[in-house]
Amino acid sequence: MGRNTRKRRTPLATKAIAATAALALGGGGLIWANFYASAHEDQSGGNRAKSGAARIATINCPDVGQKLTRVPRGARKGVARELALLDRQITDAYKRLAETRQAQAGDAGYVDNAILGPLKSKRVATLDRIRISINRVGGKAPRDLGRFARCQGVPVEQPQTDDGNGQDQGQGDGGQNQGDGGQNQGDNGQDQGNGGQAGNGPVADDFIDIEDVQPNSRNLPNGLAANGDGGSTGTFTTECGTNENENRNSDNVIVAPGVSNGAKHQHDYVGNQANNAFASDEDLAGGETTCQNQGDKSTYFWPVIRVQDGTQDIDQGQPGGGQDGNVGKIVEPSEAQLKFVGNRTSDVVAMPRGLRIITGDAKSFTNGLNNANTSWSCTGFEDRQVTDKYPICPEGSSVVRTSNFQSCWDGQNIDSANHRTHVDFVEADGSCSNGFQAIPQLQVRLVYDIPAPRIDNGQLVNPFAVDSFPEQLHKPITDHNDFINFFDEDLMNEMVDCINSGQDCQ
Repeated sequence: MGRNTRKRRTPLATKAIAATAALALGGGGLIWANFYASAHEDQSGGNRAKSGAARIATINCPDVGQKLTRVPRGARKGVARELALLDRQITDAYKRLAETRQAQAGDAGYVDNAILGPLKSKRVATLDRIRISINRVGGKAPRDLGRFARCQGVPVEQPQTDDGNGQDQGQGDGGQNQGDGGQNQGDNGQDQGNGGQAGNGPVADDFIDIEDVQPNSRNLPNGLAANGDGGSTGTFTTECGTNENENRNSDNVIVAPGVSNGAKHQHDYVGNQANNAFASDEDLAGGETTCQNQGDKSTYFWPVIRVQDGTQDIDQGQPGGGQDGNVGKIVEPSEAQLKFVGNRTSDVVAMPRGLRIITGDAKSFTNGLNNANTSWSCTGFEDRQVTDKYPICPEGSSVVRTSNFQSCWDGQNIDSANHRTHVDFVEADGSCSNGFQAIPQLQVRLVYDIPAPRIDNGQLVNPFAVDSFPEQLHKPITDHNDFINFFDEDLMNEMVDCINSGQDCQ
């Protein structure tokens, strides 16, 4: 398999993160870095490697799915099943990590020998099956696919006294009691885990008071400039509800077709009601829709938000719920705004039926920030946005999460092996590169009426968090959003005409 050489651009939504993030550096070691990614700030000296032994907080494995950019179509379903198995292996290893703290305390080699070693062996076998599947249908799998078998333990971040702003920017629990919504999870205060009601986050440092975020301190997502002069300035809004039907599952038909619980976390679905792991394009085309305009049978889905207030939801003991470390009460959005906008430099073309787009990265905590692409804010403060923190909103203000999708398409494929290379973000000037065509950009704005969490003496009380893979510790940077286009042809053409003519339609 050759390397994908097309230039990749980091979403503008991630270019102004001013906080701490854990970065996985290729196949080498892990560092903890203070990441000042403002387009206007000097990043020199911003990365500070941490040294010294520390308790292992989570597990980082190479994301094989994003590295497989050329998988023959005939092998994709089989490869997707094996990739889902890799995720399950990581989940099982993380659970073992969380359940064996006492053994780890007494044996410095326990994590390597009892958890990471067996995990590597399982991954070697799975990667070999991936190689065979690709080669069997005439593809060419990388000869060195096995180099992705090794995983690493990520240590808890140690407290940092000063990051230059006078604030402690440490990730993890830093040895403090992060609690179970304020409840002591430790053993007489000796081991506080990774915070959260299930012991895998969030922690106090994952939150920031929105009034402490500087207005206009970061570049807003690129699509927000579409209403400027030139190009295609219209908009098309589709009303599909807020998931009043409570249609949820922990599948992901894009990345894990045919695999039940392929996401390891619950999604809210609006629009198409036939979406599950086993849905074909024909199933989706024939599915019912919650959209007011019945010509929109597209599927829109995102990880649910839960309030960790000590209660449990209906999936307490189920896959994707409590079994995968996702606990607390699921909160339905009070608003779900789905809007398509144009391109600053050109007209847009129709999206093909079945086009799949994922924005954001469910594994950003261990993968790094390259694909992180969700903005968190509060109503009344939406000029203040963060990607790697959850906002604490003042009384009367609601939590807002915004996702702006890739809006350049290769003109040929409705999906790609890694679900990313067939679409792209615009360049800084708003244009599409490499012969890609501008398509309507989907913008999803979700509003939640959630009680603001409190941080009392370092303890987090009644936090909220997005569902995530267990080892991702419910970090806000793991938020993501998914879309599959099933507009009928006439309505899609109406959308394109509306956007290109500068109208606002719905």
